Amino acid sequence: MAFASGFRRMLSLASSTHSSIIGSQLASIRLNSTLTSPKLFISGLSRTTNDESLSNAFSQFGKLLEAKVIIDRVTGRSKGFGFVTYATIEEAEKARQGMSGKFLDGWVIFADPAKPREPKPSPSPQSQGQPPQPGYTVNKTIGWCG
Repeated sequence: MAFASGFRRMLSLASSTHSSIIGSQLASIRLNSTLTSPKLFISGLSRTTNDESLSNAFSQFGKLLEAKVIIDRVTGRSKGFGFVTYATIEEAEKARQGMSGKFLDGWVIFADPAKPREPKPSPSPQSQGQPPQPGYTVNKTIGWCG
């Protein structure tokens, strides 16, 4: 038992050294990506953050066109992320550098370039009202069912 705890402690020391190096490399990659649009993706938001508090936090960096917190339909609370849109890319870059890693409503937030929405997959033939084909069907559920 003592061997296992000592071994675990050695692994944690070794991994903390590597994780700090990897963490700093990831942080530099995050900050070095260039903006191509004035829209930022804001992650790490508190569940109590709303559009108004997000707008107040980001309005100091330039003309804010939109500040939107994405809301869960069921609970009516924040999903933990949102978007802010500025008039220019330069203002968005200032906001990204000024707010990434800062506290908002008690949570550390990160500002990253927003990516365009991916297209939704086309609906399957069964959902378009076509009758199911005769024969065997395959259940594609993966995992344990109990």
